[in-house]
Amino acid sequence: MDKVKQSAADAVGDIRDHASLAVGGFGLSGVPNTLIAAVLAGGSRGLQVVSNNCGVDGAGLGTLLAAGRIARVTGSYIGDNKEFARQYLGGELEVELVPQGTLAERLRAGGCGIPAFYTRAGVGTQVADGGLPLRYAPSGPDADAGAAAVTSPAKEVRVFGGQEHVLEYGITTDFALVRAAKGDRYGNLVFNKAARNFNPLAAMAGRVTVAEVEELVEPGELDPDAVHLPGVFVQRVIALDAEQAADKQIEKRTVRA
Repeated sequence: MDKVKQSAADAVGDIRDHASLAVGGFGLSGVPNTLIAAVLAGGSRGLQVVSNNCGVDGAGLGTLLAAGRIARVTGSYIGDNKEFARQYLGGELEVELVPQGTLAERLRAGGCGIPAFYTRAGVGTQVADGGLPLRYAPSGPDADAGAAAVTSPAKEVRVFGGQEHVLEYGITTDFALVRAAKGDRYGNLVFNKAARNFNPLAAMAGRVTVAEVEELVEPGELDPDAVHLPGVFVQRVIALDAEQAADKQIEKRTVRA
């Protein structure tokens, strides 16, 4: 029942080449930076990442991206990550763009054992009709600039209640990396404010879920009504030190004049 590991390196040491990872966070909020750094140090390559976005240049998942460790991303937002855009448009990275609510539900469905579901999101667009560029042709002097080498397939569409809905599949991954404000040794987690974004959903989707927690408490100290994610979804826990717990970057800081 005690799921605490001694280090981040120990917790992610079995993440091998080409593994799939569901990673929590939204922008730079609630990002498991310590676990990401441990994956980077571990050297695994060809990773297939499922996350709302892929961090920013030099932070979050952007560090793995810049090191050439990520082969495929399923997400809903590219944002201001210039390296992400460069790799995608240059044919170095495969990207599946998914409506944000659909991505959230695909992760939740996978974690709950639901193989697929229908939604109206994306009906009448390339999300349903196919043709979205998943991978562009490699850039170079002889390349067909802007040509898509791989495109998304058309999806099944059915009518319910007189309205069309598109079929989407649940997502499960080999591993999940998440960050929580509090956690106990059994893996029960509590998230703080905006950090409770994709973290619970990513944790549900992982076959092996690793959580970094800012504050580790003993079993029984958490109010059961305050637990956002029960420990049944979590296999490994690491306790952050004070410096790691304070590592909370702001993507865009806005202050009054």
